[in-house]
Amino acid sequence: MEPLNQKSIERAVSQKALQMGSSFPCQICVVGLLCGICLTSLFMAALTSFGTFEFGGFSFSTLAGGASAGHSSSEFINCSSEPLITERVVVDSLRSEETINSERASLLYSAWSALLTESDSGKSDYLRRNGLNRSSVPNAPHLENCKLKGQVYKRLDKHPENESHPTAATNEQSSYFRNQAMSEPAYAPWITGSDEDNYPSTRKVQRDIWLHQHPLNCRDPSVKFLVADWERLPGFGIGGQIAGMCGLLAIAMKEKRVLVTNYFNRADHDGCKGSSRSSWSCYFFPETFRECRNRALELMESEDAWKSGTIKAKDNYTSKEIWAGPTPRIWGDPWSHLQPTTEINGTLIAYHRKMDRRWWRAQAVRYLMRFQTEYTCDLLNVARHAAFGKQAADMVVRNFEGEWSKDVTVNERSDIEEFVWSNHKPWMPRPLLSMHVRMGDKACEMKVVEFEGYMSLAGRIRKRFPQLNSVWLSTEMQVQFPCMPNFPYTSISL
Repeated sequence: MEPLNQKSIERAVSQKALQMGSSFPCQICVVGLLCGICLTSLFMAALTSFGTFEFGGFSFSTLAGGASAGHSSSEFINCSSEPLITERVVVDSLRSEETINSERASLLYSAWSALLTESDSGKSDYLRRNGLNRSSVPNAPHLENCKLKGQVYKRLDKHPENESHPTAATNEQSSYFRNQAMSEPAYAPWITGSDEDNYPSTRKVQRDIWLHQHPLNCRDPSVKFLVADWERLPGFGIGGQIAGMCGLLAIAMKEKRVLVTNYFNRADHDGCKGSSRSSWSCYFFPETFRECRNRALELMESEDAWKSGTIKAKDNYTSKEIWAGPTPRIWGDPWSHLQPTTEINGTLIAYHRKMDRRWWRAQAVRYLMRFQTEYTCDLLNVARHAAFGKQAADMVVRNFEGEWSKDVTVNERSDIEEFVWSNHKPWMPRPLLSMHVRMGDKACEMKVVEFEGYMSLAGRIRKRFPQLNSVWLSTEMQVQFPCMPNFPYTSISL
């Protein structure tokens, strides 16, 4: 009987529950419960997505890792009287700082550009429009003070009074203010680095060439001259012109003549002013004193000077004597200590018979290019600024104490800044691979190598020096290199 009574009770309870569920108040309660669950889910999802919910002066922030089972709510909800900076706010702040630094670097780069191109009056419209002046613009590490350099070089490139040797000093700036004569064992001040950084005997050779080319008295009857124009035929590039002049300097050294260079077609333009027009001295200091040049030009008008051999010209020598003549042996054979760097078909050549010519041409070029003129210095400033100026500006802005150009204080330069720190080489990113790309004009002498061949060689070098990220490309042709972005270098400058 008990099972029958239990079934009757269950049936009665079920009927009662069905009647209650069908009532309207009960349905309202169920719907309300379900809506509450949905709203709670949406609210929790919103908190998880935005990470922070602020109410009044309090902030509720969920942890990125969420909450695990068995942890109290205090481990993933942080109540604080001050708002917390979330990861998104930090990222936005960093982006904002990067944008500000980029704008400051752009302003500084433009200010340097304005100073490079400002008029002789020393006033720049760009600086004035942006509320800047020269004293408020930080020093440009990649630029040189060309006027001061020119003054220093002039001081170095002449005999001091009552002395028979060029001036030398510990550094360029101090040499400008001191009149210390070079003693007999001293060497040319334009040679830098240790002896291991230069070709053998470089210091002695450079000093001897300078003394040979700068006699104390250019009008001494014993002084003889060799006057020569630079090659100007259409087939000669700057390399051929320099090689020819190196041969003429070798002849002058052997015959104890002062070499005087004359017409230089690459300086025949409006950028070379005054007497430097059509002259090597437009770009580099002249190979001899102006007094010697004037004396040589006078002797060219004298038949007796030609007959006596006091004056000679390039036409007095054959092409073979100029281009393939013997190297001066005044200093022995220092080239015998050189290790050739010529590679042919993957094999390094241990020795070849042209090493003496290579050594001499390096010495002659180093002498002819010993000091840049102010004009050349300005050209190099512009080139470095175009290639590295933005990188230098970004570096200066990031290391500036405060906010440039807001926090600028004008301080007088101390002696160590004026005489020591200012004697610096212009900054360039290091290491830097310098590469000269020869184009179609070289096809008459050799097989022209494609640009990819140059970059393949650069790749070999980079395997040995993996820190290499910058390439300086130079070429004598006005060409485009559309394939450059395909090469993995941070900076490729033309």
